[in-house]
Amino acid sequence: MPRSTRSARHAVCAGICACLACLACLACLACLAGGAAANADELYVSNEKDNSISVIDTGTLEVVRTFAVGMRPRGIAFSPDQKFFYVCASDSDAVQVYDAASDKRLDDLPSGEDPEQFAVTHDGKHLYIANEDNAVTTVVDLQTRLVIRQIDVGIEPEGVAVSPDNRIAVTTSETTNMAHLIDTATFEVTDNILVDQRPRHAEFTSDGSKLWVSAEIGGTVSIIDMAQRRIEDKVSFEIPGLTEDVIQPVGIKLTKDDKTAFVALGPANRVAVIDVATKKVTKYILVGQRVWHLALSADEKMLFTTNGVSNDVTAIDTTTLRAVKSITVGRYPWGLALKRTK
Repeated sequence: MPRSTRSARHAVCAGICACLACLACLACLACLAGGAAANADELYVSNEKDNSISVIDTGTLEVVRTFAVGMRPRGIAFSPDQKFFYVCASDSDAVQVYDAASDKRLDDLPSGEDPEQFAVTHDGKHLYIANEDNAVTTVVDLQTRLVIRQIDVGIEPEGVAVSPDNRIAVTTSETTNMAHLIDTATFEVTDNILVDQRPRHAEFTSDGSKLWVSAEIGGTVSIIDMAQRRIEDKVSFEIPGLTEDVIQPVGIKLTKDDKTAFVALGPANRVAVIDVATKKVTKYILVGQRVWHLALSADEKMLFTTNGVSNDVTAIDTTTLRAVKSITVGRYPWGLALKRTK
């Protein structure tokens, strides 16, 4: 065989080998990507007007399934062991229990009238539920699935939170404008702390030393010192080009290290980023219309928002503090909760 022919054949063979190696590399990367997607966490989103839950794969940022639940679902949360999730079906007057592995409905808890939000204690034993219509907080034993107490609070209770040590439960009342602190050992209200108009959401810091409460009409977030049981600071918001009446704080999410707080600002269509040390807003992130509530991914690299009027969820990169994708879900998305896969 002439040398020129052998050289040409060697060149062709080398090219084919290089292509095969490249294809093998791409296949390997695809496999790894598929594995990462398969192991991604899932975000459950309650769609108020569709009576459904949309499930988003946090790896692909796509809706992977949707299923029906009770009427007007709002609050949603997973049990600490991730075996169950609970949905406030407000117009069904129930908190519904679902199997987290199959999304199958298991039971309806006797929640009281018009449940809106709730909190699961960190030991998984009790559920504290805000009943807007009858001004009480209902406590359900999750083992027996029976109501063990109904606690009188202010008018139109909404936000609920439980301290990290399970010793204090909080209910916010929209019309009374208070955060009611409940001793979980006695089920008695120990403190009523006046905040600004229409408190909607409450969030403890990871060490339980502070409680953040949003006031939708007041336009502020109150920071309560839990040792003193009083407001130690307030955060207000100012967005160029927007009037005060459209800046309505609702959902709050703090990072695990308590260094950054994110606040959903309702019809302002923005999320405020707050430096906790200085109590100053460092940035406003434009999201969908009428942003309600927030959830962080397990690694805190992504923040998700429910946008009630634009019927979508905004995914935000927390490193760059930029919105990276709008994910269409059902009508009037309201609550959201993260299902961890590992």
